[in-house]
Amino acid sequence: MRDALFHLPKSGKMSLQSQIRERLVSAILGGQLPVSDRIPSSREMARQLGVSRNTVVLAYQSLIDDGYIVARERSGYYVNEKILRGHAVRLQVEKPEGAAPPDWAARLRVRPSRQANIKKPPDWQSFPYPFIYGQVDHTLFPIAEWRECSRQALGKQWLDAWTSDVRDRDDPMLVEQIRTRLLPRRGILAEDDEILVTLGAQNALYLLASLLVTPETTVAMEEPGYPDVRNIFRLRTDRVMPLPVDDGGLPVDDRIARADMVYTTPSHQFPTTVTLSRERRRALLDRAARDDFVVIEDDYEFETNYVAEPCPALKSLDGDDRVIYVGSLSKTLFPGLRMGFMVGPRALIDEARALRRLMVRHTPNNNQRTVALFLALGYHDSLVRRLHRTYRSRWEEMGCALETHMPKSSRVPTFGGSSYWVCGPEGLEADALADEALDEGIVIEPGGIHFAAEPAPANYFRLGFSSIASDRIAPGVRLLSEVVDRHMTEAGRRAGPDWHG
Repeated sequence: MRDALFHLPKSGKMSLQSQIRERLVSAILGGQLPVSDRIPSSREMARQLGVSRNTVVLAYQSLIDDGYIVARERSGYYVNEKILRGHAVRLQVEKPEGAAPPDWAARLRVRPSRQANIKKPPDWQSFPYPFIYGQVDHTLFPIAEWRECSRQALGKQWLDAWTSDVRDRDDPMLVEQIRTRLLPRRGILAEDDEILVTLGAQNALYLLASLLVTPETTVAMEEPGYPDVRNIFRLRTDRVMPLPVDDGGLPVDDRIARADMVYTTPSHQFPTTVTLSRERRRALLDRAARDDFVVIEDDYEFETNYVAEPCPALKSLDGDDRVIYVGSLSKTLFPGLRMGFMVGPRALIDEARALRRLMVRHTPNNNQRTVALFLALGYHDSLVRRLHRTYRSRWEEMGCALETHMPKSSRVPTFGGSSYWVCGPEGLEADALADEALDEGIVIEPGGIHFAAEPAPANYFRLGFSSIASDRIAPGVRLLSEVVDRHMTEAGRRAGPDWHG
């Protein structure tokens, strides 16, 4: 037990001092080191762990300061007998005779775990060719600047801003930055009370579905489209109407008149990357007014346009409050931050704020203030410029590699973005291809999950380039093309002599 307890992993990311403290605290609170038990001397511990004695002494001193251990003169270090006071004694509970646990399957009113979802390898960073979407390249992130903003946000001068329970309010500094720094880039003018900070765009979409969708609501959305939002809508209504996109994006025709709500990704259609034309944007708003439906605009990649002047957001053309704008900072900062926002009419934002309070009260105050400072000090603008230069290079590299090794399989994203949507040859099974590609160190995302149609087209997949180095793109695409060739040859062999590839 002692040998296993006093061992530090070679790949530990905490400092040695912190690792020693963490191991001892876990052992004490977990009962592995009984109260008043003697622990090794600093010299003995240092020898056993192969670290300097000073490191152990500092760890021990911090544990003494916090009351976990005590030092007894001429005797050594011991677990403090007072440390577990107030902890309940763990009792042995006997199961009542004949008792049975609840039938949870019968009690559950919805089963979201049964919905199909996007799957990504949790260890995708360990693969040499991670063509994965929605992740970041850590080498591009200004960690020193983020750390400085975090240090300021957690300082004494703003103690109240991040320690208080503000119930349903947002950080006023962050709201101001969204209103004056982010929204004007998309041509959107809004007041403070028309903006709500959310735990990412996904939280905003769930709030909107909860407020606006009933079993009788018909929701139109793009096909292929964002599977998570389709799943959110399907928890509340069976009337989800997929509208197949074309080279112009979401079609605006008589089918859309049956909708109560339209969900769209006009800037970079998810996942095909096509951009909704200005003409269709105008037509969509005209139809919304004529047929009395509302529009959710998911502008999930609003900061990844590095090719040409962007089309203004659909919300910027909205003259009668029919468009609800949803934005996210995941693609420029990092997805783990979970920071997004929505813009809409006051009446809607008031209710979304009240509903958010019931769910999570508010987004963590310290994160809000850190992001506000990151925006206010210009670090976000600098990061966006860096991402534009890097992503454009990768965008071009990916386009050349696909044209060379998999010609005519994809179209160039109109306004940049961070992925390519690829159509493989007829007969390709992208799910199987993804497994075969993993064996070669390549991570791709099968595209069938994005379709509502059953059976979904099997030969589409997506290649992201936000988290892969430029010099790995061409070799990765070349290797992927070889995997595709082997896959198709094997498919032909299984199909027999009448197969034509």
